[in-house]
Amino acid sequence: MDSSLIFYLLSALSVVSALFVVFSRSPIYSVLSLIVCFFSIAGHYVMLNAQFLAIIHIIVYAGAIMVLMLFTVMLLNLNKTTEPHKTNMTKIAAVISGGLLMLTLLASIRAEKLAAYQSPAPSELGYVQHVGLKLFQDFLLPFEISSILFVSAMIAAVVLAKKEKH
Repeated sequence: MDSSLIFYLLSALSVVSALFVVFSRSPIYSVLSLIVCFFSIAGHYVMLNAQFLAIIHIIVYAGAIMVLMLFTVMLLNLNKTTEPHKTNMTKIAAVISGGLLMLTLLASIRAEKLAAYQSPAPSELGYVQHVGLKLFQDFLLPFEISSILFVSAMIAAVVLAKKEKH
Protein backbone atom coordinates (compact mmCIF):
# COMPACT_ATOMS: atom_id res chain seq x y z
CA MET A 1 0.00 0.00 0.00
CA ASP A 2 1.26 3.47 -0.78
CA SER A 3 2.45 5.46 2.24
CA SER A 4 0.46 8.54 1.23
CA LEU A 5 -2.73 6.46 1.13
CA ILE A 6 -2.00 5.12 4.62
CA PHE A 7 -1.32 8.67 5.80
CA TYR A 8 -4.63 9.92 4.42
CA LEU A 9 -6.53 6.98 5.93
CA LEU A 10 -4.96 7.54 9.34
CA SER A 11 -5.59 11.28 9.08
CA ALA A 12 -9.23 10.76 8.16
CA LEU A 13 -9.63 8.30 11.03
CA SER A 14 -8.02 10.81 13.42
CA VAL A 15 -10.27 13.68 12.34
CA VAL A 16 -13.48 11.62 12.33
CA SER A 17 -12.80 10.07 15.74
CA ALA A 18 -11.83 13.47 17.19
CA LEU A 19 -15.07 14.97 15.88
CA PHE A 20 -16.96 12.06 17.38
CA VAL A 21 -15.27 12.81 20.72
CA VAL A 22 -16.54 16.38 20.61
CA PHE A 23 -20.05 15.76 19.30
CA SER A 24 -20.92 12.49 21.05
CA ARG A 25 -23.72 12.73 23.60
CA SER A 26 -22.53 9.73 25.60
CA PRO A 27 -19.31 10.29 27.55
CA ILE A 28 -18.38 6.61 27.32
CA TYR A 29 -18.58 6.65 23.51
CA SER A 30 -16.58 9.85 23.57
CA VAL A 31 -13.78 8.23 25.58
CA LEU A 32 -13.79 5.14 23.37
CA SER A 33 -13.52 7.24 20.21
CA LEU A 34 -10.66 9.15 21.83
CA ILE A 35 -8.85 5.82 22.19
CA VAL A 36 -9.33 5.24 18.45
CA CYS A 37 -7.94 8.72 17.81
CA PHE A 38 -4.87 7.94 19.92
CA PHE A 39 -4.24 4.71 18.02
CA SER A 40 -4.43 6.52 14.69
CA ILE A 41 -1.96 9.13 15.96
CA ALA A 42 0.35 6.29 17.00
CA GLY A 43 0.08 5.07 13.41
CA HIS A 44 1.37 8.45 12.28
CA TYR A 45 4.34 8.06 14.63
CA VAL A 46 5.14 4.67 13.10
CA MET A 47 5.02 6.23 9.64
CA LEU A 48 7.50 8.88 10.83
CA ASN A 49 9.87 6.08 11.91
CA ALA A 50 9.38 6.91 15.60
CA GLN A 51 8.53 3.45 16.92
CA PHE A 52 9.51 4.26 20.50
CA LEU A 53 7.23 7.28 20.58
CA ALA A 54 4.37 5.24 19.10
CA ILE A 55 4.68 2.52 21.73
CA ILE A 56 4.96 5.02 24.57
CA HIS A 57 1.94 6.89 23.17
CA ILE A 58 -0.14 3.70 23.14
CA ILE A 59 1.00 2.59 26.60
CA VAL A 60 0.60 5.95 28.32
CA TYR A 61 -2.39 7.51 26.60
CA ALA A 62 -4.51 4.67 25.23
CA GLY A 63 -3.52 2.32 28.01
CA ALA A 64 -3.30 4.19 31.26
CA ILE A 65 -4.93 7.59 30.92
CA MET A 66 -7.91 6.47 28.85
CA VAL A 67 -8.65 3.57 31.20
CA LEU A 68 -8.52 6.02 34.09
CA MET A 69 -10.84 8.42 32.27
CA LEU A 70 -13.22 5.61 31.34
CA PHE A 71 -13.45 4.45 34.96
CA THR A 72 -13.93 8.03 36.12
CA VAL A 73 -16.74 8.62 33.63
CA MET A 74 -18.39 5.34 34.57
CA LEU A 75 -18.19 6.09 38.31
CA LEU A 76 -19.57 9.61 38.04
CA ASN A 77 -23.27 10.24 38.22
CA LEU A 78 -23.94 12.05 34.95
CA ASN A 79 -27.69 12.51 35.26
CA LYS A 80 -28.78 15.85 33.88
CA THR A 81 -31.58 16.14 36.45
CA THR A 82 -29.22 15.98 39.44
CA GLU A 83 -26.44 18.09 37.92
CA PRO A 84 -26.48 21.65 39.23
CA HIS A 85 -26.87 24.29 36.53
CA LYS A 86 -24.02 26.70 36.03
CA THR A 87 -24.66 30.38 36.41
CA ASN A 88 -23.82 32.83 33.66
CA MET A 89 -21.01 34.29 35.79
CA THR A 90 -19.39 30.83 36.03
CA LYS A 91 -19.61 30.39 32.25
CA ILE A 92 -18.08 33.83 31.65
CA ALA A 93 -15.25 33.07 34.10
CA ALA A 94 -14.58 29.77 32.30
CA VAL A 95 -14.40 31.50 28.92
CA ILE A 96 -12.07 34.21 30.26
CA SER A 97 -9.74 31.70 31.93
CA GLY A 98 -9.68 29.55 28.80
CA GLY A 99 -8.89 32.60 26.67
CA LEU A 100 -6.07 33.61 29.02
CA LEU A 101 -4.65 30.10 28.82
CA MET A 102 -4.78 30.28 25.02
CA LEU A 103 -3.01 33.66 25.04
CA THR A 104 -0.31 32.27 27.33
CA LEU A 105 0.24 29.28 25.07
CA LEU A 106 0.39 31.46 21.95
CA ALA A 107 2.88 33.80 23.62
CA SER A 108 5.10 30.91 24.66
CA ILE A 109 5.02 29.46 21.15
CA ARG A 110 5.89 32.84 19.67
CA ALA A 111 8.79 33.32 22.09
CA GLU A 112 10.29 29.93 21.28
CA LYS A 113 13.49 30.14 19.28
CA LEU A 114 13.58 27.32 16.75
CA ALA A 115 16.88 28.38 15.17
CA ALA A 116 18.93 26.83 18.01
CA TYR A 117 17.40 23.39 17.44
CA GLN A 118 19.69 20.87 15.76
CA SER A 119 17.94 17.81 14.43
CA PRO A 120 19.67 14.45 14.89
CA ALA A 121 20.72 12.28 12.00
CA PRO A 122 17.80 10.44 10.34
CA SER A 123 19.31 7.07 11.30
CA GLU A 124 19.10 8.03 14.99
CA LEU A 125 15.43 9.01 15.05
CA GLY A 126 12.75 6.96 16.75
CA TYR A 127 14.60 3.82 17.73
CA VAL A 128 14.56 2.63 21.31
CA GLN A 129 18.31 2.00 21.40
CA HIS A 130 19.15 5.59 20.47
CA VAL A 131 16.61 7.00 22.91
CA GLY A 132 18.02 4.83 25.71
CA LEU A 133 21.61 5.83 24.95
CA LYS A 134 20.69 9.51 24.90
CA LEU A 135 18.70 9.12 28.12
CA PHE A 136 21.44 7.36 30.06
CA GLN A 137 24.38 9.35 28.68
CA ASP A 138 23.22 12.95 28.45
CA PHE A 139 20.24 12.97 30.83
CA LEU A 140 21.24 10.52 33.55
CA LEU A 141 20.96 12.92 36.49
CA PRO A 142 17.45 14.24 35.62
CA PHE A 143 16.35 10.65 34.94
CA GLU A 144 17.52 9.48 38.36
CA ILE A 145 16.03 12.53 40.12
CA SER A 146 12.67 11.85 38.47
CA SER A 147 12.82 8.19 39.55
CA ILE A 148 13.40 9.30 43.17
CA LEU A 149 10.46 11.69 42.81
CA PHE A 150 8.21 8.88 41.52
CA VAL A 151 9.23 6.54 44.34
CA SER A 152 8.51 9.23 46.93
CA ALA A 153 5.12 9.91 45.30
CA MET A 154 4.25 6.19 45.49
CA ILE A 155 5.28 6.06 49.15
CA ALA A 156 3.17 9.15 49.86
CA ALA A 157 0.17 7.58 48.11
CA VAL A 158 0.52 4.41 50.19
CA VAL A 159 0.82 6.41 53.42
CA LEU A 160 -2.22 8.53 52.56
CA ALA A 161 -4.32 5.53 51.54
CA LYS A 162 -3.41 3.48 54.61
CA LYS A 163 -6.30 2.89 56.96
CA GLU A 164 -5.90 3.96 60.54
CA LYS A 165 -6.40 1.24 63.15
CA HIS A 166 -8.49 2.22 66.15
